[in-house]
Amino acid sequence: MGLLDGKVAIITGAGGGLGEAYAKLFAREGAAVVVNDLGGPRDGSGSDKGMAQKVVEAIKAEGGRAYANTSDISTMAGGQSVFDDAIKQFGRADILVNNAGILLDVTFAKMTEGQWDKVMKVHLKGTFCVTMPVFKWMRDNGGGVIVNTSSTSGLIGNFGQSNYGSAKGGIWGLSNVLAIEGRKYNIRLWTLAPGALTRMTADLPRYKENPGAAMGPDEIAPAVLYMVSSLSGEQTGKTLGVSGPRGVREMKMLEMEGWKPGGPWKAQDIVTHAKEIFFDEGDKMAARRF
Repeated sequence: MGLLDGKVAIITGAGGGLGEAYAKLFAREGAAVVVNDLGGPRDGSGSDKGMAQKVVEAIKAEGGRAYANTSDISTMAGGQSVFDDAIKQFGRADILVNNAGILLDVTFAKMTEGQWDKVMKVHLKGTFCVTMPVFKWMRDNGGGVIVNTSSTSGLIGNFGQSNYGSAKGGIWGLSNVLAIEGRKYNIRLWTLAPGALTRMTADLPRYKENPGAAMGPDEIAPAVLYMVSSLSGEQTGKTLGVSGPRGVREMKMLEMEGWKPGGPWKAQDIVTHAKEIFFDEGDKMAARRF
């Protein structure tokens, strides 16, 4: 008995890297998998429809069930196409992992409108486009699990990734809202912030200088299996960070107890009550307060 027997999973960006690792693991655990990938290089230019099919063939060779979809998930038609293939081929859509993405790194002052828009379209809009039809189906058919991929670049920040970080921060916000809206329909939402060594990240300075800062895709995949399986119970609205130096850990926003003015107050009062309002940056935990 597999953890995902009888389930149907949709995984975007599954033609390589993290998505491929998820697809193969899910299939081994009994799920039928829709493998979506437009293909092409990490900057989003071009396409390679063979990437998704190659993963499907590998899954089938192991006795699993899978179907390739090569739609552009950054459009509503593309998102609908991925969902439609899940229903046509396997009759359900129990699990969605929004994993597709591109990188166009540049410092903010050198950012072009095109570089901004393209990254936002693939990551944030793409998550919206695929999730919409799946969320509606889950709402009407007893629920399901959705995993959205964020990043520490959006949750904490990273040099040279203002477009990527903004998109990933937006995905985290979307996940928080969907966790609230989906609760009454038994739709569970997870956010993943992976630190993975893939073709997307292999030449990034932080990984070149510190290879231990990233796990391989197969080391990230068990966390995602936990999220989408019965192992995680009824948990929803949580964010897991999974990366080399710090391993697997929940990440969350912290809020100070705060100071509540008893009446009219002045800006200078914030200085007086600073210890009640601000985190102590000398505190190691507070310094990493997300």
